[in-house]
Amino acid sequence: MEANKVLDAKGLACPMPIVKTKKAMDELNSGDILEIHATDKGAKADLAAWSDSSGHELVEQKEEDDVLKFWIRKG
Repeated sequence: MEANKVLDAKGLACPMPIVKTKKAMDELNSGDILEIHATDKGAKADLAAWSDSSGHELVEQKEEDDVLKFWIRKG
């Protein structure tokens, strides 16, 4: 999936992936996609819930070599 920006949140524990995601999303335009790479397993539930409550869309998520990858479209 084509992303407008990639955020490396690997090695960060909760709540830092969410904090960095919010900051990165603030820099994007509506409809842009942010790709997030994280290693904290809690990020799965956290990013899904945050996207929903913030009016953004979690478009896709997958795991590759112990790295969780998320694509969120800015609302």
